[in-house]
Amino acid sequence: MKFSIKKIQSRYRAWMFATATFLIAGCDGKLDLNPQDAVDESIALDTSDKVEAALTGAYDALGERDVYAGELFRDSELLADSGELSWEGTFLDPRQFFTKNIQVDNFNVAETWLEMYEAINRTNNVLSALGVVDVDIVGRVEGEAKFIRGTVYFELVRVFAKTWQDGDPASNLGVPIVLAPTNIITAENNVSRNTVAEVYRQVISDLTDAVNLLPEKNGVFASTYAASAMLSRVYMMQADYAAAAAAADRVIQSGQYELVDDYADAFNNSSNTSEDIFAMQVSSQDGENRMNTFFAPPDNSGRGDIPILDAHFALYEDGDERLDLFYVSDDLTWTGKWSNRFSIVNVIRSAEMYLTRAEANFREGTIVGDTPLNDINLVRSRAGLDDLDALTLDDILLERKLELAFEGQAIHDLKRTQRPVGSILFDDNALVYPIPLREMDANPGLAGQQNPGY
Repeated sequence: MKFSIKKIQSRYRAWMFATATFLIAGCDGKLDLNPQDAVDESIALDTSDKVEAALTGAYDALGERDVYAGELFRDSELLADSGELSWEGTFLDPRQFFTKNIQVDNFNVAETWLEMYEAINRTNNVLSALGVVDVDIVGRVEGEAKFIRGTVYFELVRVFAKTWQDGDPASNLGVPIVLAPTNIITAENNVSRNTVAEVYRQVISDLTDAVNLLPEKNGVFASTYAASAMLSRVYMMQADYAAAAAAADRVIQSGQYELVDDYADAFNNSSNTSEDIFAMQVSSQDGENRMNTFFAPPDNSGRGDIPILDAHFALYEDGDERLDLFYVSDDLTWTGKWSNRFSIVNVIRSAEMYLTRAEANFREGTIVGDTPLNDINLVRSRAGLDDLDALTLDDILLERKLELAFEGQAIHDLKRTQRPVGSILFDDNALVYPIPLREMDANPGLAGQQNPGY
């Protein structure tokens, strides 16, 4: 995806205009006592520009610190760790993920829930106002909103519910599905949890609509191929390998993305590379890279909380150029993927599509697009490794682990492949977030619906 600063500036100006409009509308009278969350959408979203500004606000919510700014990814890596990382930080809440002892009042868990539902509510506002959107952009606006909503529900159900292979998705509790704007809290908002299967159906519906509505190119915003790439993740979590291979192959066959020549060049960039299918944008004026905050030492603007241990390096073959990205500071070793405070936060790279297609084809015994061996060797070649002559599932899973290390997919790959975290089985309650205590206390609809073990 090419970086389109003019498009971002245009949407940002519209968003600031809409925000100012909301503030002015709420300050007409000194004795106006309506709560600030009770905005009349007929005023707030009455023009196409304001709806598009609200869409930009939804992206902003997606990029909050406990979502795609990186802390969701950080927590996945900490929860999945069994001796390859160290937690050196002083914050107690992230430490609970590392020790697999998450408490119901964990601040990061509560903020992840809150920020994700804020993003969903913003998309619901956009989708409720499509009638005023200019006809030439209405499809794109709807597609982007559904991409964000589907993506967020996918992330919610992955962390707050049992994984697809753990028991019966048709009866296991997922998260509440809310598809209408919430403008003011009433008793009607005390919704209960939908099942895991229901949430996945909503995710697939939203992302499929996004595939069909979005353009092939959309600057740094979601494209049809970003939606396909996210769908490939969804299908992999469901072990629907045929669908996963097809979705990943669609992205690869588009010709829109290619691996950068040097593995290190895929990271620490101020704008998207040819490898980035979707990424959160960060600058000195807006956005955050929280992976830098926790995975980098102070001399690279981080806190120095998560160094990498020898057990991780032992997994690589001699000559693997991915090892060159690690560096030493203060006698500890750090991943170089997140050494730039103002770099984009990579969400989905094209390398993942080759790994997904390879695994899905291998499991299905099919050849969609190319053989699993060729796909794996393509990724290995970029890392400076010799081609393999034959392939096993363990080869594929190891390649995926090393290529995507410290990018936020670790716990999800372990769960979907039913592999343990050390001695902790994939279906252990400790690997599922609790429903936040704040939500349990505030919402009577969640009574008796806390996750097992909490």
